[in-house]
Amino acid sequence: MSVDFHIVIPARYASTRLPGKPLRLIHGKPMIQWVYEAASKSDAREVIVATDDQRIFDAVREFGGQASMTSSQHQTGSDRILEVAEQRNWDDQTIVVNLQGDEPLIPAANLTQVAQNLDSSLCDMATLYKNIDEIEARNPDLVKLVHNSQGRALYFSRSIIPFDRDGGYQGYCGHIGIYAYRVSFLSSFSQLPNCELEVTEKLEQLRALWNGYRIHTELAVELPGPGVDTEEDLETVTQLMGQQ
Repeated sequence: MSVDFHIVIPARYASTRLPGKPLRLIHGKPMIQWVYEAASKSDAREVIVATDDQRIFDAVREFGGQASMTSSQHQTGSDRILEVAEQRNWDDQTIVVNLQGDEPLIPAANLTQVAQNLDSSLCDMATLYKNIDEIEARNPDLVKLVHNSQGRALYFSRSIIPFDRDGGYQGYCGHIGIYAYRVSFLSSFSQLPNCELEVTEKLEQLRALWNGYRIHTELAVELPGPGVDTEEDLETVTQLMGQQ
């Protein structure tokens, strides 16, 4: 099934745990270039890096990528993506995939999958997950989700969910942080105030659930490699990419 979509990669320089993260080198290329090139292998019409930092903008243009300068006042990646949509006059039905700039090992197939998922599910957002074990589910840095029989998300949490009262549960879902949505949803979502659950868990998608929006989830067709949040993550990803 073919679906028309764009990919926007929000990229900030001022990462708390790994400053300058998008420009950190992996085998001689900045990380943002690896992410961009992975996204370009998908079926997206175009890939755009959205940033508020001239250094990132210049780096993307230097390797031949598309980049848009956006406001430094944005609190979230989705707000930054909305500004790109407005700059480019995308209509309300345009599908946009939000890919974080610290995912150099994201499979291109997953990006196409999440856009197709949004198009076919009749939901407001779409995202993906992977199967994980109980040990992984107890890691607060890995977001978990639970969904209903139609694949619609019931909740996302840094805590282990569901609670396995009797033991033996095998169905834990680890969230893969890519999203697809339409411009009309982004326009409405950006006007909503933060909700208590979002502030508590530090998970933006909970604002959507809190306000009654539907998020469809699906098991990723390919297992993504790890993202990069810390110096240790960067070393791990560098080693993995050296083995490819």
